[in-house]
Amino acid sequence: MFNSLQDKFDGIFRKLKGRGKLSEDNIKDAMREIKRALLEADVNFKIVKNFVQQVSEKAVGQEVMKSLTPGHQVVKIVHEQLITLMGTNNFELKLNDNRINTIMMVGLQGSGKTTTTAKLASLTRKKFSGIRPLLVACDIYRPAAIEQLKVLGKQLDIPVFSDKSRNVAKIAKKAVKFAEKENHNLLIFDTAGRLHIDEKLMKELQDVKKAIQPDYIMFVADAMTGQDAVNVAREFNDLLEFSGVILTKMDSDARGGAALSIKAVTGKPVIYVGMGEKISDLEEFHPDRMANRILGMGDILSLIEKAESAVDEEEALKMAEKLKKNQFTFSDFLSQLDQLKKMGPMDQLMGMLPGMNSKAMKDVNVDEKDMKHIEAIILSMTPRERDKPALINGSRRKRIAVGSGTSVQQVNRLLKQFEQMKKMMKKFNNPKFMKGGAFPF
Repeated sequence: MFNSLQDKFDGIFRKLKGRGKLSEDNIKDAMREIKRALLEADVNFKIVKNFVQQVSEKAVGQEVMKSLTPGHQVVKIVHEQLITLMGTNNFELKLNDNRINTIMMVGLQGSGKTTTTAKLASLTRKKFSGIRPLLVACDIYRPAAIEQLKVLGKQLDIPVFSDKSRNVAKIAKKAVKFAEKENHNLLIFDTAGRLHIDEKLMKELQDVKKAIQPDYIMFVADAMTGQDAVNVAREFNDLLEFSGVILTKMDSDARGGAALSIKAVTGKPVIYVGMGEKISDLEEFHPDRMANRILGMGDILSLIEKAESAVDEEEALKMAEKLKKNQFTFSDFLSQLDQLKKMGPMDQLMGMLPGMNSKAMKDVNVDEKDMKHIEAIILSMTPRERDKPALINGSRRKRIAVGSGTSVQQVNRLLKQFEQMKKMMKKFNNPKFMKGGAFPF
């Protein structure tokens, strides 16, 4: 996500920060490069022009030019303008457990609307107490759309309402009556899409809107379609006036044009982003955090939130106590790997660390296969061997290597790394090593 744009910005700002003083020509050159980078990221031309103009006006001000660190000041200005461009965090989804809440999902066919409908149901059930969702199948045209929604609903243990009627507005009304009867207080309507906008599609969506008068209308767009997604969003908003945008496939090599343009074009914010194929891979969109990532500043807050949602607090305290007493075993290590996997792919997690642009990621060489090999090696050990690695002699190492489909060298390397990690943890927990309660580095 934003890898190319991040790399280009990194190069531009490295030049600026390397200069003790800045001239208007330096800033003009940097703005020209920023303009090119944004256009290559498929950001709307008018938006790019306005963005560069606003940054330029602020960057050549007295406060910046006379600053001790003018390069850093320019980065700060770009950071602030990126946040303004993508919108502020003023949108809040409000759901009440004492009445029926309705959310209508709209967008073109192929944008990931049906999967996102299920993801949103899962996310809202976790976030809001007392919410009992019902998925409503209003896509009567796409083959297997209803069946797909039912499969997703079964995975989540969330019921799906469907009807044989060919009138979608009537299906929507029946779903509301069903929800009242069955005590559901959140209905999420998965509506039909087309490969392009046409009069029939928009008329049908307007009829559904009139029938249920939804609390929210979410426009779902594929982030990989760039400016095309923005143009479609404009037309949907003109006819339906949606509440906000959900961008799917943001974990792909999306250039970023949609995320950077859609708020400025429609006036409506990006609310959620799809970051993977799992049902749990739907995240709130934070413009300030996204601006941090684009400028290589990382996204520590999102990383912490992922950890908090994936890691069991009681289990974490137990692990900490074991580390203190140097009783950490391979079984514990396996448990930690499981919790780490719940947080998402390693490349995504690493990308949230400051300074981790695509070049730095290549240097780190994050390989998911290594994680699988480690897991396979540990699972090939007996429970006794996991608790007491010292028992693992030459013949046992051969057996573990064969059982895990790895080599004896890989088994040896893991055993060595594990021992080194335990020694390091023992050092960290030594009061003499701790100076004033902080690690000396």
